Amino acid sequence: MRRVVITGLGLNSPLGNSYNELLESLKDEKSGIVYIPEWEEIKNLGTKVAGIVKDVDLKKIPRKYRRSMGRVAQLAAVSTTEAISDAGLSEELLSTPRCGLAFGSTMGGNETMFEYVPEVKEKMSFRGQNSMAFLKMMSHTVAANLAQMFGIKGRNIPTCSACTSSAQGIGAGYESVKYGMSDIMICGGSEEHHYLSAGVFDVMAAASTKHADAPHLSSKPFDESRDGLVVSEGSGAIVLEELEHALARGAKIYGEIIGYATSCDGSHITTPSKEGMSQVMQSSLDDANLNADDIEYINAHATATARGDIAESHATYSLFGSNTPISSTKGHMGHLLGGCGVVESIICLMALRESFLPKTMNFKTLDPDCAPINVLGKNTTKNVSIVMNNNFAFGGINTSLIFKKYQ
Repeated sequence: MRRVVITGLGLNSPLGNSYNELLESLKDEKSGIVYIPEWEEIKNLGTKVAGIVKDVDLKKIPRKYRRSMGRVAQLAAVSTTEAISDAGLSEELLSTPRCGLAFGSTMGGNETMFEYVPEVKEKMSFRGQNSMAFLKMMSHTVAANLAQMFGIKGRNIPTCSACTSSAQGIGAGYESVKYGMSDIMICGGSEEHHYLSAGVFDVMAAASTKHADAPHLSSKPFDESRDGLVVSEGSGAIVLEELEHALARGAKIYGEIIGYATSCDGSHITTPSKEGMSQVMQSSLDDANLNADDIEYINAHATATARGDIAESHATYSLFGSNTPISSTKGHMGHLLGGCGVVESIICLMALRESFLPKTMNFKTLDPDCAPINVLGKNTTKNVSIVMNNNFAFGGINTSLIFKKYQ
């Protein structure tokens, strides 16, 4: 099988808009979660906090491309531009049929939908509507707009699967390169800030509601005092490349993907399955030809919901026991939904490159209903060579990625 390496990356997150900014924010134990005062105006919305991307210039996207993009696609376009530049990909390489794209999001352009649909319903007419509206709202708006902007002629795989969108994007790209369908795949995901996403979890009693006056305390993965997740926005992109192709053009290499699996619980639309989570991790280990004790760090999905954290802890414990260091960086920045898998994968690359394992923000006491896993309550310096990133989504969709230090 062909080896798959990462040769470029870009991101926009509540903790910073570059690899170095994100790394320093994690080291400094910063929080990217803030109070959203305008949400006070929304009747019966209990949650008032979110993670917001700041200081990003969306207008640097050429207008001819930006006009068909909502914020979700614009954030993706900025992070993808950075990843392509970081990888040193020329227009010629981007336009070859051997270069593809795998990108997703939970939703299309929420703000556009909220403007467009009520007006059409009120007037019962489409006359006078913005012709670009649907292109901003459609489920594959990110993948479609990125392909146009960067002239992608190869595979285009939209991976719109809620919280596993970008992890499945990376997995699809990995398999495309590994099995010879592509030489280069640009992969990732994105999500835009909107109260619709927050409201979905709020009505399910799964959103944090107790810390509007202290937003930095609102996300507490695995902790016994957690009261729910924080919905955030963000995007990320990584360039995957066949090893010999990357070496031939002198590309720098961040790390290697050596294992991936995705599965479905097939049991409940919202309640996570311990068995399904365990199965996908084992399948990823099998793909990488590894044993559980080869994994030296796990970036957990752990969104700080009651059921999710408990199920994930028991699934993880069933394979890895109590020794493997585990953390959830959603305590720092909230849940990026479609963007979480790629940003957390970049954090896994940081672990490999910087010998830095980030803490789980706000973690003090493990919920007694959780299995006794080794949750990191403080930043840790440790040289690691193989790490795992897990993500799970509504519909019982599971993903597990394994990254290795390139040597």
